[in-house]
Amino acid sequence: MSIEQLRQQVYEGNRMLPDAGLVTWTSGNVSGRDPETGYIVIKPSGVRYEAMRPEQMVVVDLDGRVMQGDLKPSVDAATHLYVYRHRPDVMGMVHTHSTFATAFAAVGKPIPVVLTAIADEFGGPIPIGDYCQIGGEEIGRELVRSIGTSRAILIKNHGVFTIGPTVEAAVKAAVMVEDVARTVYYALQLGQPDEIPADEVARAHQVYMNDYGQSR
Repeated sequence: MSIEQLRQQVYEGNRMLPDAGLVTWTSGNVSGRDPETGYIVIKPSGVRYEAMRPEQMVVVDLDGRVMQGDLKPSVDAATHLYVYRHRPDVMGMVHTHSTFATAFAAVGKPIPVVLTAIADEFGGPIPIGDYCQIGGEEIGRELVRSIGTSRAILIKNHGVFTIGPTVEAAVKAAVMVEDVARTVYYALQLGQPDEIPADEVARAHQVYMNDYGQSR
């Protein structure tokens, strides 16, 4: 994959966020890693989604130096870069403040496994990480410390971060977090839903990861 192809993927991933109702104005961001150079492509800071173009996606190295692009990278770049340096399996990353998932973050609660969709996609509860200051590596450090095997984490009083083996997988996880958070929120208004037993969560997750979709 060329850097230009990755720029296109990251651009498309960013454009999916407002389409899915996960961001407002200029909040949120998507990034992706180039496996050949190790460079990271990330959304530029403060640019409205409808005004973005693929060539505006900023290319940085793992130390944050701008390698290609005329705009400043996202203010969350340090968070993304910390994760990429410490999680070589991660090739795509997303940050949103999507409404229902961020409501759980606001009260410091994980999203429990009360839906098969949570078991399938995340393999367990969506964890909550501690509050972190914005702008440095603190959120990245907390994500690596607390996310476990999940593809998503809530950061207390802040929002949602998702990771994946591709840009698309990370975007999908962000969409799914908000979808399940909405359902769980409404379920909690009706009563206390039962959590799915851990062994059934593990079984369902393995089936979903190995058997769902078309064979490759």
